[in-house]
Amino acid sequence: MKKTLLGTTALVSAGLIAGPALASDPLTVTVGGSIVTGFYFVDNDTVAGADFDDTKVALVARNIDIVAEGTLDNGLVAGAALKLQLGDDEGNALNTSDDATFSEAYAYLEGGFGRVELGATDGAAFKMHYSSPWFVPGNGVDSPNIYNISTNAAGTTSFSSRTSTYSLLAEDDNKISYFTPRLAGFQLGASFTPEVGGNDPANNGFGVSPTGSSVEEVFEIAANYAGEFGGASVGVDVFYVTGEATGAGIDDPEEIGVGASVGFGGFTLGGAYTQTENIAAGTQATTTAAGTGTESDTWTVGLAYGTGPWTVGVAYFESETEAAGLLTDAENNFLQFGGGYSLGAGVDIGLDIQIIEDTPSAVAAGGTSIDSTSAGVVLAISF
Repeated sequence: MKKTLLGTTALVSAGLIAGPALASDPLTVTVGGSIVTGFYFVDNDTVAGADFDDTKVALVARNIDIVAEGTLDNGLVAGAALKLQLGDDEGNALNTSDDATFSEAYAYLEGGFGRVELGATDGAAFKMHYSSPWFVPGNGVDSPNIYNISTNAAGTTSFSSRTSTYSLLAEDDNKISYFTPRLAGFQLGASFTPEVGGNDPANNGFGVSPTGSSVEEVFEIAANYAGEFGGASVGVDVFYVTGEATGAGIDDPEEIGVGASVGFGGFTLGGAYTQTENIAAGTQATTTAAGTGTESDTWTVGLAYGTGPWTVGVAYFESETEAAGLLTDAENNFLQFGGGYSLGAGVDIGLDIQIIEDTPSAVAAGGTSIDSTSAGVVLAISF
């Protein structure tokens, strides 16, 4: 799911602090959230003799955010963030699960030295990344919330190559991150994640994790620039992520990415490119023996225009995965048209048109392409 880019000083941050007061005044606590809904007409190819429903109600981005932040007597800004997500935190069956999980929970300190974050949240490579713009309320081609295609007869979530240019190797796992102050428009960030899969905010304070999890010691470094030139706003980033893969015959995974966004006169042009190695085909961040030697190339570009309450745009996303032993590469392509209209503060309605083609590898499914075309009305609420 796409999240807010790290700004000059801080993200929208949240949290609770237990223990003695750290300042003369308590931290200021706010509660917010978001929900994105949509009604779609869908034409999905038949898969293994299975037909699919021609209508769909989407219900995504269901978050409650608890925000606490304050300035201490010594001038430091302190806070913490809790994001409560309705549904399975592993990304499965979000429309049917009734579970509620803290997908993020972290604390931070910020001052003249920069910003330090500790806990379960995205790393520097993710937070500092630029990509193609989102113009449909709550949805876009890069890390989409709503992706209207099924490539297996069960109709469950599946894709043959990546659906994101964002770094996802250690997404929301427990980590420590540091961001420098922004100087002359430039900022550096770095993150270290001891263990992928180590996100359990409810119960992870006892003991020490054993070695032998699939990926450990993930290190990421990122840099970006945000500034203005002649009335145009410019953002550019680059990142590198690597980890230590455990187990016999498994090579270490890597992610390398760049992104850019330019805004001028109501137009926003953005794009990104990411290459990953040794991450299994059809996944975002799984490292296995079967994934060793796999390479994915993912890119996106989009153009949006906004004036007053209106936003319109078009964006394209393409990902291709090459793996040893596959007769053909796995690939997916996502073209989106649409726009949105702001009905008021925190209330947006929009039109979302999706044209998606997914081609599994020849070994996995005979190399048959699956096509899906859909159109729907989206209602996004934030509070």
